[in-house]
Amino acid sequence: MDIIIITFILKRCFLSLFVLLMWNPGCTGGSDVNQKSVLWVKQGDDATMDCSHTKGSSYYQMYWLRQLPGENMERVVFTTTGSTEHDFGRFSPQKFAATKTAAETGTFTVKKAQPADQGLYFCAVSAHVNNYDPAYFGSGTKLTVLETGREITPPKVKILHSLKSERARRNGQKKKTLVCLASGFYPDHVSVSWNCSAGKCDEIATDSAALLVGEHYRITSRLSVRAEIWENPQNEFTCVVRFFDGKIYQDFPEKIQGVEGNSTINTRENYLRITQTAKLSYCVFIVKSCAYAAFVGFVMWKLQSSQRKR
Repeated sequence: MDIIIITFILKRCFLSLFVLLMWNPGCTGGSDVNQKSVLWVKQGDDATMDCSHTKGSSYYQMYWLRQLPGENMERVVFTTTGSTEHDFGRFSPQKFAATKTAAETGTFTVKKAQPADQGLYFCAVSAHVNNYDPAYFGSGTKLTVLETGREITPPKVKILHSLKSERARRNGQKKKTLVCLASGFYPDHVSVSWNCSAGKCDEIATDSAALLVGEHYRITSRLSVRAEIWENPQNEFTCVVRFFDGKIYQDFPEKIQGVEGNSTINTRENYLRITQTAKLSYCVFIVKSCAYAAFVGFVMWKLQSSQRKR
């Protein structure tokens, strides 16, 4: 009896370890597992996602996992070929459904989708010949649920910048920070990129996800460029916001030119000019001081001469 219990526990431990390894996206071979990257449905409609792979018929097991915004990835259902009994774990088959009639394909459905169901849904496949077989993940399907009565709205894009250059913390080098703001769009299918006419853009930092503000989304991206590049009117900086409207991708570019100004890094010519100006100012000061001293001396001499005559 003890041997049976120990054997059961060991099997459960191996299965748990396998599932844990499967949930690690680092184990994926995304080019072998294919999913649609974006899926849009109206609120209350079913959202069905397809998955296929080229790993062969030995990879007959399929897992569906989801990652909601700000949450960790979790397994929703486990399916195998030819079985109608799918393992939903803590999730309800009243909310989710899955099919698996062939080794290389499968489907997953979110029933009566709601805005709270929006997130990334991943398909993973495994042969599970032994407990060390890797799992292969797809790149994920981003599910968007269009709320009732909402219209698709493209973004408004503008570039903001300060009047002065900031001193960067690293290397003491002065830089200019440009902020690209895309706002007023719905839903949140956007990506942001920069183009710099002077060559490769320096440092780019973009928000990890669009933020819902009121009824619309907004996202920002920051570009840092060296001050001497910014202070050249011939240089151009373009922020490109790409928006998916459910049918096609549209680009919304916004451009800004560099502004003429004094270079923030002292060149040799600047240094020589500054030192020459300083020398000239010092000489003028010395001459004025000498003239003032001579005048005072002359006044004192006159006073002394006047007193002797009396």
